[in-house]
Amino acid sequence: MATTATTHPLLDTHRETLEAATQALRERSYYSRYPESPSPRVYGEGSSERGQLAHQETLNKDFDGLAEQPTTGRSVGSEKSPYGPTLGVRYPELDVEAAMTAAQEAMPAWRDAGAEVRAAVLTEVIERINARSHEMAHAVMHTSGQPFVMSFQAGGPHAQDRALEAVVVALEEQRRVPGSVTWEKPAKGDPIRMQKDYRVVPRGVALVIGCNTFPTWNAYPGIFASLATGNPVVIKPHPRAVLPLALTTQIARETLAEAGFDSALVQLAAEDDGGTLAKDLALHDAVKIIDYTGGPGFGHWLETEAAGAGKLVYTEKAGLNTVVVDSTDDLKGMLGNLAFSFSLYSGQMCTAPQNVYVPPTVRTDEGDLSAGEFADKLGQAISRFTADDAKAVEILGATVNDDVRGRATDIPALADRLGGDVVLDSRAVAHPTYPDAWCAPRPWWGSTRPTTRHTPRSASARSPSSSVPRTPPTRCAASRGPSPSTAA
Repeated sequence: MATTATTHPLLDTHRETLEAATQALRERSYYSRYPESPSPRVYGEGSSERGQLAHQETLNKDFDGLAEQPTTGRSVGSEKSPYGPTLGVRYPELDVEAAMTAAQEAMPAWRDAGAEVRAAVLTEVIERINARSHEMAHAVMHTSGQPFVMSFQAGGPHAQDRALEAVVVALEEQRRVPGSVTWEKPAKGDPIRMQKDYRVVPRGVALVIGCNTFPTWNAYPGIFASLATGNPVVIKPHPRAVLPLALTTQIARETLAEAGFDSALVQLAAEDDGGTLAKDLALHDAVKIIDYTGGPGFGHWLETEAAGAGKLVYTEKAGLNTVVVDSTDDLKGMLGNLAFSFSLYSGQMCTAPQNVYVPPTVRTDEGDLSAGEFADKLGQAISRFTADDAKAVEILGATVNDDVRGRATDIPALADRLGGDVVLDSRAVAHPTYPDAWCAPRPWWGSTRPTTRHTPRSASARSPSSSVPRTPPTRCAASRGPSPSTAA
């Protein structure tokens, strides 16, 4: 393996975890290191209360966990919870030039530590993040608008599993590069011999640009893949979702320093809403890798301008997700599954379904339904599912920003303009704890005209009640894990 032979106490601490995760990667089998239940039986008595208290103690003051970062002397921060309260957290504004210099100076020792040590140190970072999962859940909830349990799971253990997976994929790819080989070519007399030595060489500073809706879940793979392959990381959070990545940065910097490395390997670049820092950082000469999650407009700019400037650019932009209904032998179950999928987090996930295509007649165990009848039953299922406000808010969460809210108003006019009929209009849902939260089920409109666009003949017939196969996360990570490094 092309790494420097280095020892470190964390190698033994996390050897078992890394071996188990590596085995799962090789076998493509299920593995989860971090339990997704917030229950005190899992995380210990008082863990929930301690997490909430830690979150509350962070609010309405300067975030002092980043005090050692290079700073301009100014503070930034404009986060307001989708549930109503202003967070009031102020973050040090990063001195970009000083930060880039510090990151580059931190890289050689991190590079020379070798892949195994880097993986062990990063596993320690993830373990410490996991220990603060309840605190992280509140931070994610009050920046993204996710309901609490979803914030805990997606923003905590699920994101942490993705981080560990990125570390392990990167480790495995680096292990594939031999440290030293003797190359021989047969010839008359003695063979021609060459001694070849290989080293994994980091590309340079990695920039991770976070999103508003899933600040940790979407950022962790890029952060940890780049760190695992020897690259320092500058994290640019969404201005409305800084706190989860500020906590992540704080924990990473503390862990790196305790492990004997420069904390400048991870730095946070926060800004007020409306700034251009992401664009400025993307074009900085020191930045060689960019991971981005967000809207297609800026994503396209990165893919053209930043990639054109020689950066290695990875983007995850908006998705268009379709459900094709052909027939079902469990209409009630299928409608329940669809109602949940459409309602979860008010449809604000990039994986949320947006379009349902049905044939003129849908065959079901309750008889044949016309497209219009099916639409009506789906609307009724969603209405039943979200009828109880107190229960509905734990599924719907809160809408994340004014842009989303604006798209959920005057649905009849929108449907009329697009040539459809309203199946289910939006309605206000009262949150029992946060009266200022804007909660509402997703509105739906549609056309039941039997056009080719709405009855695609090429769609494969399948039972809509069955689960949709998902690409295993390891496949996504495997294609990009080694990319932040180049073997030379």
